[in-house]
Amino acid sequence: QVQLAESGGGLVQAGGSLRLSCAASGRTFSSSPMGWFRQAPGKEREFVAGSSWVSSITYYADSVKGRFTISRDNAKNMVYLQMNSLKPEDTAVYYCAARRSGSYFSRRQSEYDYWGQGTRVTVSS
Repeated sequence: QVQLAESGGGLVQAGGSLRLSCAASGRTFSSSPMGWFRQAPGKEREFVAGSSWVSSITYYADSVKGRFTISRDNAKNMVYLQMNSLKPEDTAVYYCAARRSGSYFSRRQSEYDYWGQGTRVTVSS
């Protein structure tokens, strides 16, 4: 059974940092595009950052570019999201997602096959 489990969320002051982790189990994701999405209260879920299976190729939403960094450790089946210079508008539930092996990267959440339960990030002003 494929599972993704996020951790690392919490409460942080504006300007602070958090590192989210996503542990994948049930199969290897070394050949899968991975993404981070978020859903703020009252808003639709949106793309935040993503990584092709070639980890050097990364993608970011304009709102987080320069502040967030996605990385992956394929040997450990882990994906990370380093979030710096956090703003109150970054407050949301953050989800890790994966596409099937061999897929191309996508920013569309409908094209992701596996999802975690989410971890909540709250940024206070």
